Amino acid sequence: MTAKNPASLFATNPPSTLARKAFVNLYGGVYEHSPWIAERLYDEGIPDILDTPETLAAAMALIVDRAVKPEQLALLRAHPDLAGKLKLADLTASSRAEQTGAQLDQCTPDELASFTELNDLYKAKFGFPFIFAVKGYHRRDILAAFEKRVKNDPDTEFAQALAQVHRIALLRLQGL
Repeated sequence: MTAKNPASLFATNPPSTLARKAFVNLYGGVYEHSPWIAERLYDEGIPDILDTPETLAAAMALIVDRAVKPEQLALLRAHPDLAGKLKLADLTASSRAEQTGAQLDQCTPDELASFTELNDLYKAKFGFPFIFAVKGYHRRDILAAFEKRVKNDPDTEFAQALAQVHRIALLRLQGL
């Protein structure tokens, strides 16, 4: 999903010019295992104002924010665990690259134990995996955020998880 020139996909194939199938093929994976977001956006119409990564990301985020809570929860549950089961998880290419970039595949035994413990605690408390837009962060920063966020109340954490999902989508679109 990445190109050598970050602006090339948007420049050569602006979203507003694409047929539905092409649009969904290109942007359906921006939100983890959730092509319904790109499908709904396309069905609402893609004006040329959405021909930048930032405006397209904002429009896709609005689709998610307007979705019913069970759909939002399914979106959150579509994300993989961080670090703990990285080698076993069914990661998309984007997730694998993002987690590897944050060195989550190089955890020390103590870090791995912490991630595993926190993943289990977090999922038991909130019902979905911990989501963090890892690009630009080191695994120690992510672990510190994890330790803090696991203490949130459910409503606060649900909103925080959705905000992280939106950040991941924006970063993925900017990387196209």
